[in-house]
Amino acid sequence: MKRRAFLGTTLAGLGALLPGCGGGGGGGMGGGGMGGFMPGLPFAPGASLAPGLALRDLPKLANESALAGRFTASLAAAPSNTSLVEGRTTALWLYNGLFPGPVVEVREGDRVRIALENRLPLDTTAHWHGLPVPADQDGNPMDPVRPGTTRVYEFDIPSGTAGTYWYHPHAHGTVAEQVSRGLAAPFIVRAANDPLAAIPEVTMLVTGIRLDGNGQVSPNGPLDFTMGRQGEQLLVNGGRLPVHTVQPGATQRWRILNATSSRYLRLALDGHAFTLVGTDGGLLGAPVGPLAEIVVAPAQRVEIVVAVTTAPGARFTLRALRHVSDTMGMGTYSSEDLLTLATTTAAPVASIALPATLRPVVDPGPAVAARRVVLTQSGMGMMGAMFGFLIDGRSFDMNRVDFVSTQGAVETWEIVNDTFMDHPMHLHGTQFLLVSRESGGRVTPAPHAAWYDTVDVPAGTTATIKVRQDLPGRRMFHCHILEHEDAGMMAVL
Repeated sequence: MKRRAFLGTTLAGLGALLPGCGGGGGGGMGGGGMGGFMPGLPFAPGASLAPGLALRDLPKLANESALAGRFTASLAAAPSNTSLVEGRTTALWLYNGLFPGPVVEVREGDRVRIALENRLPLDTTAHWHGLPVPADQDGNPMDPVRPGTTRVYEFDIPSGTAGTYWYHPHAHGTVAEQVSRGLAAPFIVRAANDPLAAIPEVTMLVTGIRLDGNGQVSPNGPLDFTMGRQGEQLLVNGGRLPVHTVQPGATQRWRILNATSSRYLRLALDGHAFTLVGTDGGLLGAPVGPLAEIVVAPAQRVEIVVAVTTAPGARFTLRALRHVSDTMGMGTYSSEDLLTLATTTAAPVASIALPATLRPVVDPGPAVAARRVVLTQSGMGMMGAMFGFLIDGRSFDMNRVDFVSTQGAVETWEIVNDTFMDHPMHLHGTQFLLVSRESGGRVTPAPHAAWYDTVDVPAGTTATIKVRQDLPGRRMFHCHILEHEDAGMMAVL
């Protein structure tokens, strides 16, 4: 039996076994509404956040140091009863009791010292996603922070690393739960000389939340660990369909961070085009655009510039358009509104022109080694998943080293996806360049030079990257669909 036929038979059988999963059910992925996992497998009705409130400014983590070039702060990961739905409180896990968590904002060259206190009932860590920090400060699963203890992370921010990053737990087996309950926040590194400093900016943290009828976070089930969890409500800065009000004609720089567990964000804004100026690892060499839409995979970040219409009193919608993330149609997410852009009735302001160049994106040089990594699947996964997703046919073992690289050596990696799903693959400790993509025997070079720490590898394709690890130690390489990571789609470099 062919793999696709086997998949279809298995899924049909599962649908027959699950109560309330008849073919006429609504709310599944591709079926409109809030979205779900697949047609015929709907969510139970849940509580909804009120839409249409003003877009929130994200709180900032306070710097406790008065010394120049030092950032010292404290984080406490703890349970918190938070009001998300009118008349109810939702049990979340938050940093410093804040939803969303506080933004860490530092500058290139800063010395960072952050104490993480774990008040949760389980292990946690703080992973500084995308930052080139020492391996023993990276919050890897081999270095858990036990309940009731405090761990101090300390590292320097190198020159040239300005960009939009984030932090979240990395305790193996519970990452998806901890992030879905609220433990995620941006980490912004500012440049000594930012060519876009004159452009007003907004940080937009996109998360997903799935609540039951009592307003509580719904637990994961077998389909979550197969397809990845998708919250039926997409939130921007903790709000559902918030309104972002600007003056007509304004030019803005949007830092957009996809902190969902599995949702691909194919972004488009009514009546507007985007100019891409940055990716995971910071600014591009030059602006790219105009773009009608852009796809941001789970864990990725983009920086875009939006030239707002000069029409006063207008409203436009930022949408996550329909997107297919597997070859079986199970990962077809219907279009969902994210945010309303509203212009005031004031007179238009003058637009701000972008510079022709932004910064050098320097190729690390010729590769001295090559690696081929194959993403595979098995017939049954961990945690009740219908399928297991593996790296080179092996599930994660933190006591095993899967790959060995030489410090400072430039390598090319061919990441081959031999599964039926797309996988956003994240490498710790560094940024890399996307060299090319191969699909059906056709190789397409990367359209522009850009730094990434997460590359999407669609089903049946190969992504080639060029990478160099400048710091020694054990690093993680894993799928950033968090349920796949928890279920073992992770390796040790």
